[in-house]
Amino acid sequence: MPLPLPLVRLTINQLTTSRSNTFSKAKGLSMVTASSGGGAFTTLKERVSFDKEIKKSKFIAIAAPISDERSAFSFLTEVRESRATHNCWAYKIGDQFRSNDDGEPSGTAGKPIQSAIESSGIDRVMVVVIRHFGGIKLGTGGLVRAYGGVAAECLKNAQTCLVKSKVPMGLEVTFDLLGVLYHQLQSFQAEDIKQDYDTGKDNVTMVTFKVDFDKAESLEEALKANCSRDIVFYRS
Repeated sequence: MPLPLPLVRLTINQLTTSRSNTFSKAKGLSMVTASSGGGAFTTLKERVSFDKEIKKSKFIAIAAPISDERSAFSFLTEVRESRATHNCWAYKIGDQFRSNDDGEPSGTAGKPIQSAIESSGIDRVMVVVIRHFGGIKLGTGGLVRAYGGVAAECLKNAQTCLVKSKVPMGLEVTFDLLGVLYHQLQSFQAEDIKQDYDTGKDNVTMVTFKVDFDKAESLEEALKANCSRDIVFYRS
């Protein structure tokens, strides 16, 4: 069970590369958020849909931002239609792609959806294309154009946002709190952890690290939960 953090007020400010810029001071611990770095990705702001009738078959494309495989399959379970002829899909999370034809001829549905995602430049996204068969077969080429086309139109109409994939952060911490700090960093799978004792302050070291963008808020909440006083955060 982690030790509780001391009763302090934490303040996060922007960290610059200049060592002359000081951290916001607190009793025993102060935190800052670094300037952007570590790369970024473009994803959807919110769920979006697009539908089109092609030779009496109705195609419904639904796209949503996802964070991992679990959220992808949760989204699929939510939107798939049991009465539909096919629920085909593809998703992209970084370098990871997966797709499924759901009964359509191999390579005629999932792969075209995946190609639409790749062409869009959008990451951490899933597109599900639901088909209600209208009685007219489209052929291999027709299926590829239909699934890829509605997926592309769906993503084209979507609002996107740029997300920092890693959030660089830094902490000035007294030596007696290093154990508590490293426990928190391990819990949130922080990376590139570095320690600098040259702070010009007695018994104080500077620790810098990077944490996943989607874990930064949870890290803040964890710090709040371990402190009995309000915590003020300033995010870049």
